[in-house]
Amino acid sequence: MSTSLIKVVIAGDGSVGKTSLIRRYTEGKFDISRTATIGVDFHTHTVDLPDGQIRLSIWDMAGQERFKIVRPGLYRGSQATALVYDVTAPASLEHLHSWREEILAAVPDQKFIVVGNKIDLERTQEPGPARRFAEAIKAPYLETSALTGEGVTDMFISLAQTAMRG
Repeated sequence: MSTSLIKVVIAGDGSVGKTSLIRRYTEGKFDISRTATIGVDFHTHTVDLPDGQIRLSIWDMAGQERFKIVRPGLYRGSQATALVYDVTAPASLEHLHSWREEILAAVPDQKFIVVGNKIDLERTQEPGPARRFAEAIKAPYLETSALTGEGVTDMFISLAQTAMRG
């Protein structure tokens, strides 16, 4: 049985935990010391779905504003995006609107999931606004903790399933 390769993007502000989520999922570990992603980083990992295995090509986008100019070309060919925000940083949720617009400008038919990360920390905002945003863009909403691993596998399964939807 051949395994399909699907390109997915992990996007959101710097320091929301995108790289930590990917490392938790692909390597099973969490590194407390973090280094900002420069431009983009790539990972591959196989996801087991009910219909078979899917190999994800996971593109970890740099969240810093200075990389905005290079990101549009990197989105092309992707089939789904996880819009990630930090549940302890309300501005990172507010910025998901502009992240979505940036991605749709490059991939007009992109599909999304919305992910609230760092649920192991004390929230500064209840999930209601994030859930409403996800509903408004017809996207699944999930919560994760890269530190504990809670919800991380579900996030990548949801991302793969979203990418596979026609």
